[in-house]
Amino acid sequence: MTVPHPPTGGSAEQTLLIFGASGDLTARLLLPGLGGLLATGRGKGLSLLGSGMDDWSDDRWRKRVADSFAAARATGPEVEAVATGARYLRADVTAETDLRRLLGACRGRPIIYFALPPPVTERACHVLTGIGLPEGTRLVMEKPFGTDAASARALNDLLTRLVPEDQVYRVDHFLGMSTVLNVVGARFANRILEPVLGNQHVASVDIVFDESLGLEGRAGYYDGAGALVDMVQSHLLQVLSLVAMEPPPTLQARDLRDRKAQTLRATRVWRDDPVAYSRRARYTAGEIDGHRLPSYADEAGVPSDSRTETLAEVVLTVDTWRWAGVPFRVRSGKALSPPRKEIGITFQPPPRVPTGLAGCDRPDRLRFGIGFGPDRLRLDLNINGPGDPRRIDLVTLEAEFGPGELPEYGEVLKGVLEGDPTLSVRGDTAVDCWRIIEPVLAAWHADEVPLLTYPAGSSGPGGWPPSGLPQRTA
Repeated sequence: MTVPHPPTGGSAEQTLLIFGASGDLTARLLLPGLGGLLATGRGKGLSLLGSGMDDWSDDRWRKRVADSFAAARATGPEVEAVATGARYLRADVTAETDLRRLLGACRGRPIIYFALPPPVTERACHVLTGIGLPEGTRLVMEKPFGTDAASARALNDLLTRLVPEDQVYRVDHFLGMSTVLNVVGARFANRILEPVLGNQHVASVDIVFDESLGLEGRAGYYDGAGALVDMVQSHLLQVLSLVAMEPPPTLQARDLRDRKAQTLRATRVWRDDPVAYSRRARYTAGEIDGHRLPSYADEAGVPSDSRTETLAEVVLTVDTWRWAGVPFRVRSGKALSPPRKEIGITFQPPPRVPTGLAGCDRPDRLRFGIGFGPDRLRLDLNINGPGDPRRIDLVTLEAEFGPGELPEYGEVLKGVLEGDPTLSVRGDTAVDCWRIIEPVLAAWHADEVPLLTYPAGSSGPGGWPPSGLPQRTA
């Protein structure tokens, strides 16, 4: 059955229908990203329709939209048109009559953005299967996608009853970060780099996103996820797939996503031993940059019996011809100082150093910054230092990546509005990301890996050196 739908008024007419429009995600990330996209002149013919359980008027919704656009310094005719024409409908998206009303209010192609908790998203999708969707409808899903491999697979099956897979956009805003995408350019556009990125020359790879922020009032979501699910399962495994994938023939969605999927299918916990090759911890009270943080256990909204980690680390193997034997450490934590957000590739030592050269005990490293904002590519090399020419010093060559044209959510929304799924997570990949970490989750739930502590503002628990990785295998 197909929903009655108003005339499109032109092939470019689309409605971005946001479920959960009154929530924090919409105001803090989604609307500023949309504003940045509209400011580039894209988005002609776009209508914005917000929906939520809050009893808001159109005027209140338009103010939220305008404030978010202003925060992104977004201006221009498309920005103004979308902000002044925005509409809001109070609705329960798990009720069939409300969903029919929302779909009927869309102009042109509906693009449904689920800015909702995963259980509500799933219930809404079940109801939509009994309604039917207009041809060409696109569905945009926020992480986490499922709660394990089986639930992600079931959700995939549910979504493909609504729209084809290529009309499903699973959002990972890390894939919209210009510096993450620059990894692909640096790897494959440089003859000096591409041949040495593999197990013949690389000793280990670090993918680290350690931040100084604490819980920041997100206990409702975060305590049910923790660092492993919130960061490693989704964002950092996507980064790993770009670092380790084989060269794609093109950067078109099919080729790029095929290569990423192949890489993740070959990824598993190092030596299949999650007890030995995973670590977890959470912060206690401390201070960062003059700001006092309470212990995680004392944060508002955290249950007294919580066992949630704020720092997670897993060592993985990518069992492909190129990378077999090289340990990949994936790590993310909160309330850490100094923050470290980078991909670090450590090279093996040279086969032989001439006798008489001193100071050659530090490895060459290639580092990509993956923070939010202008980042740098750094190459640590050993060269003859000042004074004694037989003495080798480590120096760093660096270049700044240019800022991207769009914010992360702007890049993601650009793909959605233009029908390009390159930066969205494909269904089989979402399942594999859960498959990779499930052994770790099982070991942690069984308390086979101790939950350690570290003071907020420290670099982590004692005995967790930043370069602590197993030796690569032959």
